[in-house]
Amino acid sequence: MGRIVVSEFVTLDGVIEDPGGSEKSPYGGWAFKFDRGEEGDKFKYEELMSADALLLGRQTYEGFAAAWPKMNTDPFGERMNGLPKYVVSSTLADASWNNSTILRGDPVQEVTRLKEEAGQILVAGSGRLVSTLHAAGLIDEYRLMVFPIVVGGGKSLFDGVGMPVSLRLAEAATAADTLLLRYVRS
Repeated sequence: MGRIVVSEFVTLDGVIEDPGGSEKSPYGGWAFKFDRGEEGDKFKYEELMSADALLLGRQTYEGFAAAWPKMNTDPFGERMNGLPKYVVSSTLADASWNNSTILRGDPVQEVTRLKEEAGQILVAGSGRLVSTLHAAGLIDEYRLMVFPIVVGGGKSLFDGVGMPVSLRLAEAATAADTLLLRYVRS
């Protein structure tokens, strides 16, 4: 049985929306205002290298598919482009990014099936998908890089989640300006 690991950049007030600013939201671009240092880079590198597949929502997939194929000159970019990628979408017409598959059925059923077949599945961004997976009890671990900013609005990591889930802190560390947290289901 595989594991689903959710990876998010998050503000102190829980916002995950548009950390890089590419979505042009009023709250976007906050992640690049801070240094995550070598420790933060190592955290992200190890996270990606331990993944067997990526699972993304449509919006995150489209953003990644537009950017990552151009960044194939280092081990991180090579891994991002080489991993099997699964995108949950009922509207995406084509998944042309290397090794991509569209999951069109019921998200919970499709991801449950994928979890039975794959090893470690990394979910980046994809807020709406994360909420769906959280409500279905499918997430095994949250990896959060917390940035020292309060943006006061935007999509939260747990928007629309009405089901409490107890988590256990597995790791906490600082990385330059950020805080690295790993929580697992207890």
